[in-house]
Amino acid sequence: MQIKDAAKQMAELGHETRLSIFRYLVKGGRQGVPVGDIQAELNIPGSTLSHHISRLVAVGLVIQCRKGRTLFCAPQYSKLDELIEFLKDECCIHEGTGG
Repeated sequence: MQIKDAAKQMAELGHETRLSIFRYLVKGGRQGVPVGDIQAELNIPGSTLSHHISRLVAVGLVIQCRKGRTLFCAPQYSKLDELIEFLKDECCIHEGTGG
């Protein structure tokens, strides 16, 4: 993972509302969660929710798909795993060296 990509993802997750949305989606699983459920659970106005979801989609952390009339959002676990690995690689490079 490139440092610029990690920085963009962390910047989006650094916003309280977006972090709440992403955490809710992660708990919802790979099948995704209807946007209406996210809105109801987190009590976020529709236009605000749309803005925040689009930011998470733009950095690859969330995908959206439509099933009938319902729009679902799902976390991209592979992108989350990449970000976690990037942080572990960078942060734990000095493990065991006292630094």
